[in-house]
Amino acid sequence: MAHKIHRVTAFEKVANHILRVDFDDGSSRVIDFDPILRGELYGALAEEVMFDRVELDAEIGTLVWPNGADFDPALLHDWPEHVGELKRLAEHWDDSLAVS
Repeated sequence: MAHKIHRVTAFEKVANHILRVDFDDGSSRVIDFDPILRGELYGALAEEVMFDRVELDAEIGTLVWPNGADFDPALLHDWPEHVGELKRLAEHWDDSLAVS
């Protein structure tokens, strides 16, 4: 099966750790990132100040953070299909490695 290419075109903060993300196909999705903000890379985003530094990288068409965290835009587009597995993986990510 071919991997569809999606691009993030805009986003808006809805609440703590929750963004509405718009895509190039005209769809949008409200994503609660809180359940996966653990481990070395994503754990730093649990701090609201860091999470709020999210930006749209128009060149690659996805959301990025200053610490290097980002997500495949196809994963964001199809979040409901992937969030369960991401939550299971996040349970094993070591929070002690998170950058303060």
